[in-house]
Amino acid sequence: MREAIILAPKTLYFVGTAGSGKSTLTDAFSKWLKNEDYDSITVNLDPGCDSLPYEPDVDVRDWIRMSEIMEEYSLGPNGAQILAADMLALNIGEVADVIDEFSTDYVLVDTPGQLELFAFRQSSKTVVEALGLERSALVYLFDPVLSRNPNGFVTSLLLSSTVHFRLPLPLIPVLAKADLLSETDASMLKMWSGNLEALWSALCDESIDAQTQISLELLQAIDILGSTTELSLMSAETWEGLVDLYTAAQGALEGGEDIER
Repeated sequence: MREAIILAPKTLYFVGTAGSGKSTLTDAFSKWLKNEDYDSITVNLDPGCDSLPYEPDVDVRDWIRMSEIMEEYSLGPNGAQILAADMLALNIGEVADVIDEFSTDYVLVDTPGQLELFAFRQSSKTVVEALGLERSALVYLFDPVLSRNPNGFVTSLLLSSTVHFRLPLPLIPVLAKADLLSETDASMLKMWSGNLEALWSALCDESIDAQTQISLELLQAIDILGSTTELSLMSAETWEGLVDLYTAAQGALEGGEDIER
């Protein structure tokens, strides 16, 4: 009899600016997977969060806590966050060992609230490499408040492109908290992501000040890099778009095949 092949779980890193909805989307997608008879575990990598909408299966706060770092090293919040990011890299082997004890379909990683701590420090590459580069992808959350005007949308595109450059994993761009936008605004943002000419026109329709001129030049660079993909609209409240997140993840990591239940 042939032995069954047990595949490693797929790992999704939920990444975005502070307040973009990483934790709530992590929670919602975990519940959606369970509702569809798939299994997942949640991993919190933010040692500074006070509360979460879910109970993490693996929690970095079991190893590192911001309050303890601030007290022990006499640091303010910013300094403690930087030190915590580096301490996470030093402890990531232990975290990875705990994650490996689970048999699951998906590992959902809720990254630190401050985007720069996860995306731009060398320690984050160490973390991602320790947890495994294969069968892993980034879910980048566009903040609807930041992205609802052309200049802000270009800023979001630039941030997502930079994260993709720093952490070269498949990137799935999503517009979180889509339920906070009107149907017109949501459709407009989705159109901008899939049609840079439309975004260019929207920028030109604004007053051509220094900021807009820079945005136009950045948009040209982003277009040349070819690092744009149409946004999927998501809502943790209504579960809108969560099936699209599953489809995108399976497409990036499994060639579009469904998980066997």
